[in-house]
Amino acid sequence: MRITWLGHSAFLLEGTQKVLIDPFLSGNPNAAKKPEEVQADIIFVTHGHGDHLGDAVEIAKKNNAPIVCIHELSVILSKMGVNAIGMNIGGTAKFDEVKITMVNAVHSADFGEEPISAGAPAGGIVEMDGLRVYHTGDTDVFLDMKLIGELYKPDVMLVPIGDYYTMGITGAVKAVELVKPKVAIPMHYNTFPVINQNPEDFKKAVEKRGLDVKIVILNPEESYEI
Repeated sequence: MRITWLGHSAFLLEGTQKVLIDPFLSGNPNAAKKPEEVQADIIFVTHGHGDHLGDAVEIAKKNNAPIVCIHELSVILSKMGVNAIGMNIGGTAKFDEVKITMVNAVHSADFGEEPISAGAPAGGIVEMDGLRVYHTGDTDVFLDMKLIGELYKPDVMLVPIGDYYTMGITGAVKAVELVKPKVAIPMHYNTFPVINQNPEDFKKAVEKRGLDVKIVILNPEESYEI
């Protein structure tokens, strides 16, 4: 599987299929691609905030790809002319060789410039080609991450470190400790001044804790293959 960071919390997972997560590209100063440059078979959106839903509707229409998200958000997106597949926490959606399991996140999850409720925030476990990638979504660390690690045993964890809107480095280190992935990739930092962080500090903190986890720091458009 090839994991490409597109900036902020946007990732493209490429294997048997192309799974796009939280495609905030337009308006993202660090975006690696424009929406029209992205190909996807499946789109997973963790919650309705603009920096996560991003360009999902445009990309879904262009690629005839379904958007998988929490049920309430799917109702809103369906009215925009896309195939929005709504599910809920603990459930698994299957797409041939790809499985997406929705898990908890601790955050808010409204939608639109004049916010309306759009269900709960979520993370997702994407299973493809025998590998599991855990995208936490926007979240603080929470103790049940240990349960997520035990149940799904993710190979890779995509974890926010930016602070202010999510957990910062201290919380992210604890999250990695609870989940115990083989690899952790930091995200949701340096897009805006308020979430500026040095990912090397995250890497050093994980190493100082003595955790058996490989920290991979990517620049936008860089990839990691596992």
